[in-house]
Amino acid sequence: MVLELFLDLYSPPCRAIYIFAKKNGIPFELQAVNLAQGEHLKPEFLKVNPMKRVPALRDGDFVLAESVAILLYLSRKYQTAPHWYPTDLQARARVDEYLAWQHTAIQQLTINIYLCKALLPYFSGQPVDAVKLERLKQKLKVSLQHLDQEVLAVRPFLTSEQISLADLITLTELMQPTAVGCDVFQDWPRLAAWRTRVEAALGSELIQEANKLLLSPRDPNMVKQNPQVAQKLAQRIQERIS
Repeated sequence: MVLELFLDLYSPPCRAIYIFAKKNGIPFELQAVNLAQGEHLKPEFLKVNPMKRVPALRDGDFVLAESVAILLYLSRKYQTAPHWYPTDLQARARVDEYLAWQHTAIQQLTINIYLCKALLPYFSGQPVDAVKLERLKQKLKVSLQHLDQEVLAVRPFLTSEQISLADLITLTELMQPTAVGCDVFQDWPRLAAWRTRVEAALGSELIQEANKLLLSPRDPNMVKQNPQVAQKLAQRIQERIS
């Protein structure tokens, strides 16, 4: 059976998995899950992941959730190039360290900025809360400063001299607020140069393909067609970023 990946390409972790699979020639069948339309709540998806979250993977009878776990599974099963997830014990530990750190230091913060700037106004019909947005951006600034002035001051990529899963995941995360006008790279020259190196390593066409949905305007009719779903999502977003 063909490997199935359940993804919503609006999601940074989903895009990271999509890019990784495509870049490494891993055959898969894309099962698109539209979070905005509540498809992750449908009974058929709950059989794949009862936690109601994407990404998810189904490989025959084997089902797996959580983006890092999926990336590691793919790298091991398909024996991808070691620079993605090194075989050397200490080099691998450095990637593991970063993957553990980025969840709260990068991923949660960039998603919250995107939710505040793009999704909350979309689902609620209300303007962007500029005060709340600035507060969220200041929280992310600490991590960006660490990456620019410490990590990238000593090496070209986040954990080594070559691109790894750490770089892939982080680029997709930082693209989330950047896509809606919050350019997180503009004040950090080393981070901007790192972005150029990572995009060159991945390939511009693949980057554009993975980010096509993110960069496209959302359909305003979706909210009109599903006002109750939109209201619930707006409430959940408000609770998360408050």
